[in-house]
Amino acid sequence: MSRLIDLSHTISAGLITYPGLPAPSVTPHLTREASRKRYAPGTEFAMDIITMIGNTGTYLDSPFHRYADGPDLAGLELTNLVSVPTRVFHLRSAAERGIGPQDVEGSLRGMAVLLDTGWDRHFGSPAYGDPAPFLTASGASALIEAGAVLVGIDSINIDDTSTESAGARPAHSLLLAAGIHVVEHLTGLAQLPEYGARFTAVPPKVAGFGTFPVRAFAEIDHD
Repeated sequence: MSRLIDLSHTISAGLITYPGLPAPSVTPHLTREASRKRYAPGTEFAMDIITMIGNTGTYLDSPFHRYADGPDLAGLELTNLVSVPTRVFHLRSAAERGIGPQDVEGSLRGMAVLLDTGWDRHFGSPAYGDPAPFLTASGASALIEAGAVLVGIDSINIDDTSTESAGARPAHSLLLAAGIHVVEHLTGLAQLPEYGARFTAVPPKVAGFGTFPVRAFAEIDHD
């Protein structure tokens, strides 16, 4: 038996995930009222259109997001996206914003590494865009060396997005070049143990697209 823990933010019309990026809009294609004219009595449907940037809610970055010749969403193997053994680093009491090698030590071969910073408490508020926790370049290199296959964070970005960064994105660049998936805007990571959970985050199979929302969740075995 296992327990499932949802680690995703809810997407709704008007949601601001990343300040400066457009919010999703939801409009009807076929309303229930209009559908009653098309179907047998007592039968109705709703069909809706959602318009959104791929960087909405809790989403996964594929290598194509950063590199034109990297695998896109349709080119991802499910092996490293479904029920992946997980190591959670609980870093809510960290003194520094930057997560370095000293914070992610250990053997991580074939594992999903999830960085619990607690920044998800600000999601949807202006404070979410303030200088937030992030993975440093040396931290990303350490995770690559340790054999991680996926890295997730509950912050606004896996990189430093403050003005001091001058637009550099070393964590994205290093991880995605190594074929390591990145999942951003996770939530609820405090519920997970350091070891023993299995992580799943699968985007739709879209060609020519680099990032898209996922329903991220963890499975934890229990008696």
